[in-house]
Amino acid sequence: MTETFTVDNVTVRQIAKTIDHSLLKPELTVDEVLAGCEVAAAYDVASVCCRPLDVVRCVAALDGTDVPVGTVIGFPHGSHLTATKVFEVERAVEQGAVELDMVLAIGMLRSGEHDFVRDDVAAVVEAAGGAIVKVILENAYLSDDEKVAGSKLAEEAGAAYVKTSTGYAPSGSTIDDLRLMRASVSPSVKIKAAGGVRTLDALLDCLNAGVDRCGATATAAIIDELKARQGA
Repeated sequence: MTETFTVDNVTVRQIAKTIDHSLLKPELTVDEVLAGCEVAAAYDVASVCCRPLDVVRCVAALDGTDVPVGTVIGFPHGSHLTATKVFEVERAVEQGAVELDMVLAIGMLRSGEHDFVRDDVAAVVEAAGGAIVKVILENAYLSDDEKVAGSKLAEEAGAAYVKTSTGYAPSGSTIDDLRLMRASVSPSVKIKAAGGVRTLDALLDCLNAGVDRCGATATAAIIDELKARQGA
C-alpha cells in the first residue's frame, strides 16, 4: 500500500524536491526573476521553470546549486507549429535548460486528431535529447475522455511527465484530474500538478493523488508552513 504523506511524516527536502518554482508571469522584471532564483536556491527546490528569454540568466544565477532550470515550449496555448516548438526546444537546450514543459495541441486533441498530437509531442521529445519533457494537457478545456487520450498520447510519444495545466486557463489542477491522469498512464510516466497549488495542505493532497512534481509560485510560504507545523 502506498504511503500517505502527512505533515508528520514528510520531510522539508521531500516537499522542496517536488516543487518546480514557477517564474512564468509575463510581467516579471529581470530583478524579480533573479529574486525568484534566490528563493529557489534557498529552498533547494526541484527546479526553476522560467520563461524562454530568461533561461540564460536563470542558469547563471543557479550555477553551483542543485536546482536545474526548465522552461516552457509552445506556451501557453500549444498552437505553435511543430517546427516552432522544435526550434524552441533546441534553443532552450543550447542555453542550458534541462526540463521542458510543452503545451500539446489542445484544439487538435479536441478535434480527435490523435496522430497529429502524438507526432507533435514526439518531435519535441526527439529534439530534447536527454532533457525531461513534461506535456501540459490544459485540462480546463478538456473532457475526461480527452484528458485520458491526451495522457496516453503523451506517453506513446515518449514524454516523461503529463501535466494538468499552464496556470493561465480558467482553472488549474484538481484532485480528480490528477487521479484520472495517474490511472491513464503507466508507472514510468510521472504526473505534474499546476495551477492553484498554493498551500502545504494542497500540495500534500496532490502528492497523495500520485503527483511527483508541482508547479508553484508560493514556494516559500508552503515550505515555511511545513517548518512551522513541524516545530522546526
